[in-house]
Amino acid sequence: MVDVKNNVESILKELQQNLTAVDGQQLENFVQEIVKAKHIFIAGAGRSGLAIRAFANRMMQLGLNVSITGDYTTTSAHEGDLLVIGSGSGETESLVSMAKKAKKNGVNIALNTINPASTIAQMSTAIFVLPGASPKVEDADLIGQSVQPMGSSFEQLSFLIYDAMIMRLMEILGETTDTMFPRHANLE
Repeated sequence: MVDVKNNVESILKELQQNLTAVDGQQLENFVQEIVKAKHIFIAGAGRSGLAIRAFANRMMQLGLNVSITGDYTTTSAHEGDLLVIGSGSGETESLVSMAKKAKKNGVNIALNTINPASTIAQMSTAIFVLPGASPKVEDADLIGQSVQPMGSSFEQLSFLIYDAMIMRLMEILGETTDTMFPRHANLE
């Protein structure tokens, strides 16, 4: 019998190994797209959507103009804005449709994915590729192996990289935990 703690150790080992395949320049390019955007729109589905929503929350706390697509209070997108998409496959139909609309409106697209050849990747101005397993990605060279079910390693590494990007954005924007805290929700 393998206990839960051993499972956590296996997950952490896998994430550490996957991190070695991540291109640091792709991450910096992604951050720079965020910095220059007038307004940032966030999109993702499923568990990838949960991770990217946490990223949106931290960007809001940095004082950036950010909206989660599909929310009733989301404004219209225009040239100079950025659509940030988290999609392991890069082929989720609703996200492909959204990316096409963004492109039509002159909005740049930044993508976090497993699949650099995906439909959304081909429309993106910035992309970072994470290794991971996904039942939606058919190319065996892209998906790799995982000790975890489905896309868990992709989603977990996404969450960690989003937090690391927040730390980089804090540096660029001159923000600290103290300057961000007043933007933290206070009606919970």
